[in-house]
Amino acid sequence: MSALILRPRPGADETAARAAALGLDSVVAPLFSVRALDWTPPDPGDFDALMLTSASAARQAGDGLASFSALPCYAVGEATAAAAAEAGFTDIRVGPDDGAGLLLMMAEQAVRRAFHACGADHLALGHPAISISRVPVYAAQAAESLPPEAGQALREGAIALLHSPRAARLFAALAGPREGTDIAAISARTALAAGGGWRSVSIALAPRDQALLELAAKLCQTERR
Repeated sequence: MSALILRPRPGADETAARAAALGLDSVVAPLFSVRALDWTPPDPGDFDALMLTSASAARQAGDGLASFSALPCYAVGEATAAAAAEAGFTDIRVGPDDGAGLLLMMAEQAVRRAFHACGADHLALGHPAISISRVPVYAAQAAESLPPEAGQALREGAIALLHSPRAARLFAALAGPREGTDIAAISARTALAAGGGWRSVSIALAPRDQALLELAAKLCQTERR
C-alpha cells in the first residue's frame, strides 16, 4: 500500500520526502495549484505580531512580508514555521495545534493586534482579546477532476491523506465511490469535512504532517498483515 498525497506543491513534495524517510511509498497528486495574489501590506507599526496559518502564505507573499520581519511571527505547525524562517523571520513561535490554538497562545503572550497573511479561502478565526487584520496573499485553485495518478493509486488501495477541511471536501466531491477507500485525516475537523461512506476514516494523533504520515504508515502495516 502507499499514501496518496493530495496537498499542493511544494508541500506535497516535502510530505513525500518525509514518507520515504518512514519507508512509506507515496503518490503525489495535488488537488490544488497555488498562486500568489497582488496585495498591499498594511503598516507594520499597527500590529504586535504576524500570524501565519499556512506555509503557502510565507512562500507566496513575496517582498511585502519583509516589512513585518521585526515582529514576532506566530505560525501553525513546523512546516509553516520553516517557511517563515526561509522568508527571513527569526522570532518564530509555533502554536500548539491549529489556528484556534495559535490564537490562544497569542492572547496568553499579550498580542492584541495581529496581521494575518492568509489565503483567499480561509477560516476567519477570532479571539475576543485580539484584533485581527486579514489580507489574502495567495489563492489555491481547486482541480476540476481527480488527477489520473490519484485515481490509479486509489484503485491500487492507496490511503488518501487529507491535510485540510477544504481538501477533504474537494476529495469527497471528486473521488467517486467511497466504500473501497481508506482516508487518513490530519484533524477531526478534516475528517468531518470528508463526510461518510468511506471504508475507514482515521485521524492523526496531532495536527501535524509527521503525525499524519506515521498514521498512514501504521495503517499500511496493518493492511499487510
